[in-house]
Amino acid sequence: MRKIVVLTGAGISAESGLKTFRDSDGLWEGYNVYDVATPEAWERNPELVQEFYNDRRRQVLDAKPNRAHEILAELEEDFDVDIVTQNIDDLHERAGSTKVTHLHGIITKSQSDIKSSLIYPINGTEIKMGEQCELGSQLRPHVVWFGESVPMIEVAAKICKQADIFVLIGTSLAVYPAAGLIDFVSSHVAKYIVDPRTPDVKRYKNVITIEKNAVDGVNILQEILYNGS
Repeated sequence: MRKIVVLTGAGISAESGLKTFRDSDGLWEGYNVYDVATPEAWERNPELVQEFYNDRRRQVLDAKPNRAHEILAELEEDFDVDIVTQNIDDLHERAGSTKVTHLHGIITKSQSDIKSSLIYPINGTEIKMGEQCELGSQLRPHVVWFGESVPMIEVAAKICKQADIFVLIGTSLAVYPAAGLIDFVSSHVAKYIVDPRTPDVKRYKNVITIEKNAVDGVNILQEILYNGS
């Protein structure tokens, strides 16, 4: 069974109604990302950061997987599919994908604010101030913030090395270290890029571009994978 490795970004979640990480004005839901998505912001105003992510979590739980998510899950019937996502939502899992690696964490879980490896499910939609980990420290969103290491990047790199087919969906390849994962894919492997605006991939071999949004593009990808056209 051929292995398909899919790297997804904000573009696939946008079609489920979730805003991309940054709007054109550089803001995320009206906030400067450095006021809500850095360790320093958490130290300055943990209540603001907590409520910001509680709101984002409610949006995620209200959203539904779109047809692109569903097709990727359906591909598991005929391919060994690994999804590596930059997104912090759980839409891939809810669509039925069984192997999903979250580079930047997942908003439906919490973690200790002093030991990031202590991760917990969230009861309901919010983390409350005063909720503590087993070490007695405040729980925070299980999300990788600017300035923090990306603990799953090495796992993701190993997955990319195993690809027989590589697919990039809805990401501009602008955020590192995630953007460097394509470098771990063998040069002879076909690389499908699904995005209305193809990122700069001129230095890579065997690139096939599908300049469509995620839903339309993944529909086309499915046709190519099964029919070769």
